[in-house]
Amino acid sequence: MEHGHIAVSARTKWYDGLTPTHWRVLRASFLGWIFDGYEALALVVVLMPMLHSVLSPAQAASTTIYAGLVIGITLLGWGIGGLVGGILADYVGRKRMMLWSVFLYALFSGFTAFSETFWTLCALRFLTGLAMGSEWSTGVALLSETWPERARAKGAGFLQSGFGWGTLIAAVVWYALASTHPLGTETWRLMFALGAIPAFFVLYIRRGVNESEKWQRAIREKRWNATATTPATQTAAGEASGKRPFTLKQLFSEREALVRTLMLLVLSIITTVGWWAISSWLPTFTVALAKAEGLPDAVSWGSKISIVYTVGAIAAYMVAGFLVDAIGRRAFLSLTFVGALLTTFITYKLTTSVEAMMVVAPINGFFTLGCAYVWMAIYPCELFTSAVRSTAISFVFNAARLIAWVFPIVAGTMIKSFGGVPQAAMALGSVYLIGIVLPWFLPETRGKGMPD
Repeated sequence: MEHGHIAVSARTKWYDGLTPTHWRVLRASFLGWIFDGYEALALVVVLMPMLHSVLSPAQAASTTIYAGLVIGITLLGWGIGGLVGGILADYVGRKRMMLWSVFLYALFSGFTAFSETFWTLCALRFLTGLAMGSEWSTGVALLSETWPERARAKGAGFLQSGFGWGTLIAAVVWYALASTHPLGTETWRLMFALGAIPAFFVLYIRRGVNESEKWQRAIREKRWNATATTPATQTAAGEASGKRPFTLKQLFSEREALVRTLMLLVLSIITTVGWWAISSWLPTFTVALAKAEGLPDAVSWGSKISIVYTVGAIAAYMVAGFLVDAIGRRAFLSLTFVGALLTTFITYKLTTSVEAMMVVAPINGFFTLGCAYVWMAIYPCELFTSAVRSTAISFVFNAARLIAWVFPIVAGTMIKSFGGVPQAAMALGSVYLIGIVLPWFLPETRGKGMPD
């Protein structure tokens, strides 16, 4: 009887013990990632009317080139900003870096609404990307270091869903604006003006969120090792002098950190390359199917398919934390890439109607966008210590972007070289094969807690 009573009382829910402080951290990080998702899709949905306004007659003759260029420059700024901001967060703190990231991103997004020339637009998009790049890594680091072990993966999944919700908000806002055209052909400017709203969010962060105690303790105690398994001899010199090693250098100078960083980077590149190919070409492929079927308003199917694809991703974000805690990090990653490979084949080789695509696309989004990205908010945090955590996760997340930013610029050439969208998507999607195998060479961290 006594043992039975103990078993029942020990059966706690995953959210038991979470305090208002924990939920404030999640809200702050979640909302920040919503704004990033909004900003990312806003650029895509207003691309054509925006270019129509800012391109000169001579430039308008090569619209596709300039479209790829402005997207690529935004991604480049996003990648650089994320890497630099992640490093700074390990020096000045997660909260302070998040404050500056959100404020500057909102400022430059608002200025984008006033762009009059293409090169002014590019400069502002680069600065916007630079500012918002570090918001993700600071939010993930802050949540991972403040939430209790049994709830942390779930919280990280909820945080990651903010990007999906942000893209949905952008899609709905643009649909409303495009239907009413309050500024005529210049209505696209309102999308970026609304992007300035997050500036007010800074006040909430300042008042409602505390700095990570884990990070503060690691800095006070001068624990400079990059992983929990790093031999003391590798950091003894830095500790003896009190001088802190450069965090990015630590990822490549300590053997275990180097192995983990490179493997995670390859997985991040696989995720980014696969997702870019599947998601960016999916609307074009769906519109082509609609035209082949002779459906009225075929172009509208591109927007519809993007929405259901994102809905599938949001579903993955919401359940990923529970799945990864149930089956482990490595199994989750491997099965994610199995699902991504199979659904990509089904999407581009077996789907021949828009009706079928409406069923297939959310399943594809569940794997190629949802599961394929959410692991970065959960797993890398568990492989590095507090002194370098933000640097590590921002490098893994953003270094892939520094490679992927060229893809939108050369997209047209790639499609032509491979012989069409389905062939190009399958060729790039084949990288998922590497992702199925590679996770098994990394350590399993389920139930082991966060390294200090």
